[in-house]
Amino acid sequence: MKQCFGYIRVSTQKQGEGVSLEAQKDAITAFASRQNLAVTEWFEEKETAAKSGRPVFNQMLKALRRGAASGIIMHKIDRSARNLKDWATVGELSDQGIDVYFATESLDFRSRGGRLTADIQAVIAADYIRNLRDETIKGLRGRLKQGFYPWAAPLGYLDNGGGKPKTPDPMRAPLIKKAFRLYGSGQHSLRSLLAEMQRQGLTGTNSHPISKDGLERILNNPFYCGIIRLKGSGEIYQGIHEPLISVELFEHVQAVKDGRCGKKVTKHNHLYRGLFRCADCDSAMIPERQKGRVYYRCHTIGCQTTTIREDVLEGAIRAHLASHAPTDEAIERIIMAMKEWEAEQDQHDQTGLYEAQLAQIDQRMEKLTDALIDRLIDDKVFNERKQRLVLEKARLEEQLRNSAAERPNPDDIRKFLELTKSLAELYDSAIPGEKRQMVESTTSNRTVSGKNVCLEPSNWLSEVKNATGVAFGAPLPDSYRTFWTRLNSEVNLSSLPIQDALSKL
Repeated sequence: MKQCFGYIRVSTQKQGEGVSLEAQKDAITAFASRQNLAVTEWFEEKETAAKSGRPVFNQMLKALRRGAASGIIMHKIDRSARNLKDWATVGELSDQGIDVYFATESLDFRSRGGRLTADIQAVIAADYIRNLRDETIKGLRGRLKQGFYPWAAPLGYLDNGGGKPKTPDPMRAPLIKKAFRLYGSGQHSLRSLLAEMQRQGLTGTNSHPISKDGLERILNNPFYCGIIRLKGSGEIYQGIHEPLISVELFEHVQAVKDGRCGKKVTKHNHLYRGLFRCADCDSAMIPERQKGRVYYRCHTIGCQTTTIREDVLEGAIRAHLASHAPTDEAIERIIMAMKEWEAEQDQHDQTGLYEAQLAQIDQRMEKLTDALIDRLIDDKVFNERKQRLVLEKARLEEQLRNSAAERPNPDDIRKFLELTKSLAELYDSAIPGEKRQMVESTTSNRTVSGKNVCLEPSNWLSEVKNATGVAFGAPLPDSYRTFWTRLNSEVNLSSLPIQDALSKL
């Protein structure tokens, strides 16, 4: 009885878990029994044959050439090879005296007619897979142009089936947002950010802790600001999924990663490093750890300011935040005044301006495409320029949405002012990176003179203080117009969930 190998193949791992491999195996076993052949070893492949270099197939070829069997039985011609290179290898086996059988084909591979018939079928199979690939790519491009991402959702999003956009994952999306914000602060390296995000519970799709490479892929992926970029070709498409971050934040994170936005974390990344200066000589207060405590020291020889403890700075910051907390009475007065002021204002509609700018970008996109078609530029330049245009378009669309949105209602303003009233408590409960962000966003000038700490409020916090501190009966419109303009431009309440307002101040 002639000894043969049995070779079976499916295109995907998922198919291998089903009945396809078993069905092929049964057909080969029945064929071997009819032809008085013995299958001495099975080779199972779970890879597409559209690409050459299948590891199990190559392993089988080596064994055949060593004489481990005198023949090979495969299910069908299109299971043996769907590219002509591998089919030529199958033909070489026959030329070397190794018998080639197909369980579902009634042909003699050793005869001229049988070999010709097999060659024709192999060519048809190769053409079929090429056409199938082209049609698949065409379908994928169609979905991409519609703004759909036709593959598995990136971390932080959920799949909703075919024809539906990805939606934010309620568990991971907030952590992805925080990762971008923390890295954008410039106070984290990838390694320190990884440790922080692992501490906060960010995991991969397999629920294992996220890796450094995985975190870097997240920070590099414009999908999170609404842009689809294909990894292989670099092609860019505008997505219709809900962005987790703004285009501005994504571009800022890229600048931080490229080293264009200052120094990142150091070995001793003290909380207020680089934030305080000496009031007497304007030198930076340098943090140092001594005997378990952190001190900030002025290194100018002869300067009256020497050192101050970090806990003293923390106390001054907390007192500063508490001193700017509006009272309940002040909040009610500002809400009432804002309602009166809003009733008198005309809505300045900038929709036309934004739409004109968007139309210009579309025209530039068409010219860019024409330049590619005319071969005035290559694919790399095209993709780079298209990415810039798509990001610019996404930014304008963000501004258009914000401009078209209604002004925040009194409830939103009230919630924001309640948060402002709780700044000191929020500071106490914040993690170190968030504490630093709060100090940077609520203060504009931070100095130390001797043992005294001087903190000046940021513009927006100063406006809150001024607005809520106006005496009863005083003329209010100008004050509140200034307050509203500052608040809306720096905090952008109209486009942010209120719970995220403080992190964006």
